[in-house]
Amino acid sequence: MKTVENFNFKGKKVLIRVDFNVPLNHNRQITDDTRIRESLPTIKKVLDDGAAVILMSHLGRPKGGFENDYSLTPIVPTLSKLLNKDIIFTRELFGEKTKVVCADLKPGDVVLLENLRFYPEEEAADEKFAKELASLADYYVNDAFATAHRCHASTAVIAKFFPKKKFFGLLMANELANLDRILLHPQTPFTAIIAGGKISTKISLLENLLGKVNNLIIGGGMAFTFIKALGGNVGKSLVEEDKLDFAKNILNGAMLKGINLYLPVDGYFTESFSNEALKVLLTVDKIKDNLMGLDIGPETCRRFAEILKTSETILWNGPMGVYEMPNFEKGTKSIAIAVASSTIGGAFSLVGGGDSVAAINKYNLADQVSYVSTGGGAMLEYIEGKELPGVKALLD
Repeated sequence: MKTVENFNFKGKKVLIRVDFNVPLNHNRQITDDTRIRESLPTIKKVLDDGAAVILMSHLGRPKGGFENDYSLTPIVPTLSKLLNKDIIFTRELFGEKTKVVCADLKPGDVVLLENLRFYPEEEAADEKFAKELASLADYYVNDAFATAHRCHASTAVIAKFFPKKKFFGLLMANELANLDRILLHPQTPFTAIIAGGKISTKISLLENLLGKVNNLIIGGGMAFTFIKALGGNVGKSLVEEDKLDFAKNILNGAMLKGINLYLPVDGYFTESFSNEALKVLLTVDKIKDNLMGLDIGPETCRRFAEILKTSETILWNGPMGVYEMPNFEKGTKSIAIAVASSTIGGAFSLVGGGDSVAAINKYNLADQVSYVSTGGGAMLEYIEGKELPGVKALLD
């Protein structure tokens, strides 16, 4: 793996694919600049070498052509402040201004190109489009791990125009190194906490983990599909009827491989999906027909925490309940604290997936776990064992 650390870019122009797909409020102000800050080590390293930087990214899902709501304009002041330098922003990828600006770049200059997805050729992985982008620079760096599972022009196709001149960014390399640590070299016992709403989004993930983990903790809404597969009554709780056989296969597979699979033993139930609804604590064998489960209970929290306490490697993906509602966040918060506590005790922990990351940040515990992956879909596909086009393109 060639990273930007392995090379000096002095006097060169470097095209860096970053992930500036950040959340904006109704005034188009950035509400979370995490992804921008995560790109800084790579950008600063290249600038410190004495190179000029051309940044490209997408933002949101525009329907085609320029849309003001998806312009990268709001990124400019934040990036300028974080880098402590002026940012040159171009409205058109291949307009005359862009070509002139990129041709005249001096060491230390930073250019930000407009949203790549304003051009349908980006998602279509158009080769001519990728070649035009490549013509702007001498070297290519991909530091957008969150888009590495997409075979787009800027993430996969463009690399072919930089033979021997393409590199992994520091964030990209760090994501892969930490994921490989749990997939290839985990210290045991290895515990995976897989939760969230639906099994259907975690099928390949669960199948691939069966050959790797010692303990598998299932939580969130998806736990009720497992409970029903075992013959239990789940009331009005979320269940995927078409995934009952899959749940049975996972249960049988875990048993055959000697994996300890844990399901909730109690939880908080209510008649309606509302924070204000009256909740009742029940064991899972006493769920009534008119109730739905929205969080795990205290005994489940205690049991899961005991497992995590003795674990050496931990993967957490998915919340234990509807943590966005204050009355149903105790389970998720309990797991977050347990993961952090185990990490402090010496375990290696990786937290990934949108809701898991949001939860660990909500409880201010991000710096108490070993690594927080913001890769989202790319992270899940990598753990599932799939080849990521954005990674493969840099290795070829």
